[in-house]
Amino acid sequence: MEEIKIPLRAKKELDKLLQGNKNFVNGTPTAKNMCLDTLRKFAFHQEPYAVVLSCSDSRVVPEIIFDCGIGELFVVRVAGITAGPNVIESIEYAVKKLHLPLLILLGHDDCGVMKYAKEHYPEKTEDFQSIMSCVYPVLDKNEDITCHNFFAQQHTYWVEDVLMNKSKIIKNAVEKGELYIAKCHFDHSTGLVNLI
Repeated sequence: MEEIKIPLRAKKELDKLLQGNKNFVNGTPTAKNMCLDTLRKFAFHQEPYAVVLSCSDSRVVPEIIFDCGIGELFVVRVAGITAGPNVIESIEYAVKKLHLPLLILLGHDDCGVMKYAKEHYPEKTEDFQSIMSCVYPVLDKNEDITCHNFFAQQHTYWVEDVLMNKSKIIKNAVEKGELYIAKCHFDHSTGLVNLI
């Protein structure tokens, strides 16, 4: 498989976020723009440098784990980083209107959605049907997955495929080198965000 070269602008932002994650892990955060003055500065416009699709899980807070403040990240949060229509359109907005060069897909350890899906697959559940419809395809390809954390990582790959197949805006931006999709996984035991 051909290795995808990271566009320079996206690489700069990705390096910044990974360094911020190291700051978080080391207990040496540097983010300063977390006050009312910063909010006032962005009262009528925004200038984030990356879009992050993250799980709604209370332990996964992109601004904190990447050592960022107000106005730096355009964050879309949904249970299990499931890519339904509203989520896709939110990311499209960040790409098309805000011209962001980097999309982080941020899965994580101990994801409740992955556990629930594994427990109920392949039945059509009464609850969480739209979420399961976004997760079950990963199990359709490999129902023998036993580790929830591995399942979450495989799902992150699946989400990238969904975005590329269902969004012309995202696909075109990637193909033109205007957007890079970084698949990441947050390890609760270390606090590290790892590229997968």
